[in-house]
Amino acid sequence: MIVGGGPVGHRVAERLRHHGHEGPVTLLDAEPGPAYHRVLLPSLLDGSLTPADLRLPDLPDVTLRHGVSAAGVDRRLRQVRTTAHDRLPYDTLVLATGARPHLPPVPGLRHASGWLIDGVTGLRSLTDCTRVRGDEAVVLGGGPLGVETAAALRRGGRRVTLVHPGPYPLDDRLDAEAGELLTRHLAGLGVELELGRVAAEVQPGKVVLDDEWPLAWDTLLCCTGVRPRTGLAEAAGLAVRTGVLTDAEGRTNDPAIRAVGDCTESAGSLLTGWEQAEAVARSLTGNPAPQGLSGRRRPVFRLRVPGLTLGVLGDGKSGAGDEIVTYRDPARGRYARLSLDTTGRLRTAVLAGLPQALATLTQLYATDTPLPESRLALLLGRPAPRTGPLPELPPEAVVCRCNNVTKGALAEAWEEGARTPEALTEATRATTGCGSCTEEVREMCTQFAGSTP
Repeated sequence: MIVGGGPVGHRVAERLRHHGHEGPVTLLDAEPGPAYHRVLLPSLLDGSLTPADLRLPDLPDVTLRHGVSAAGVDRRLRQVRTTAHDRLPYDTLVLATGARPHLPPVPGLRHASGWLIDGVTGLRSLTDCTRVRGDEAVVLGGGPLGVETAAALRRGGRRVTLVHPGPYPLDDRLDAEAGELLTRHLAGLGVELELGRVAAEVQPGKVVLDDEWPLAWDTLLCCTGVRPRTGLAEAAGLAVRTGVLTDAEGRTNDPAIRAVGDCTESAGSLLTGWEQAEAVARSLTGNPAPQGLSGRRRPVFRLRVPGLTLGVLGDGKSGAGDEIVTYRDPARGRYARLSLDTTGRLRTAVLAGLPQALATLTQLYATDTPLPESRLALLLGRPAPRTGPLPELPPEAVVCRCNNVTKGALAEAWEEGARTPEALTEATRATTGCGSCTEEVREMCTQFAGSTP
């Protein structure tokens, strides 16, 4: 039984069937409609996507309970008590309860009852998108969601102000030069930026900043982080710190219960929710993870703002003795900073305005392959001939992070007749989110063509 019908819970169910699980699978989804890609919610705000575009594939041979969530877990009897007043047995329970928006403790944001005042919302569900109204929007928080939301609102024709306490948006991920390029891009879109400031008070239709400057709003969006949903796990007596404590295969302190995604806290793990789902499904079906890449996976971040290619590989931390490569072309909005270890492998990178370089570096990073000697040629999209073949990405490697399209899905679409990048896009929806994987999909298409007899 899987509790939570978001993308990660949905993925667990799909991968269980993929890896040969033949027993019954039940998925409890608190939301009333089909599962959808939560990360693409900002694209609804500018009309570039519709709710139907966000829908995840159907799950054959899985019992779906929409509008039903778990109200409690009886670990002794191995039963889940649901909000529909059922008691459902399980052999293995997978918690994929996700996270809830964290709303800042700003005076006036809530009524005395604790409810948010009218017009204030987070952005975590389709329902949240329907709460966006009017022509004047204020977005609190300059993280990935705040930046993507502000840009989408502006593209949709609204007047938008982004309020962020840091010196530039995404200041926890970007260095100052990349941050300056991002700031310029947002300003070019028409987003008003209030940087180095926070909301001091919220009033109906007005936000007062800490320098007493007032901002008018019809909708106030709080993109100020999330907190793991751990109430169900805590009530069941599972080990919880910030999130549910798990090992690399999602095991909790109860051998019959796993946890995946945003509700978890896995010490030292850098796996994404997508990769956690794969690990849990493999573990439960007795399929060991492929050797080689799983232990070296590191974070890959791409901003989903059309018209701007911006990516971060790694955690931004350089090592002692690293080779640092920097490329600056501010007039064309291009910038890169690479940190390579003593073997010439990429430790971390920040790139802006260099889509082909980002695609190539992402694959080199994922396969732990040394970079070619000509760093500049690589950044300009003209890499020198490799001394050896580039190791292939495994089928489960995610190529399109917006739509969670794997290399395996692209290869399957190719075998079924999608023989051009455009046909692969039509078949898999790869590149239809932020578009930053376009170069990777083109390269995959070339690779598939070269391997076809």
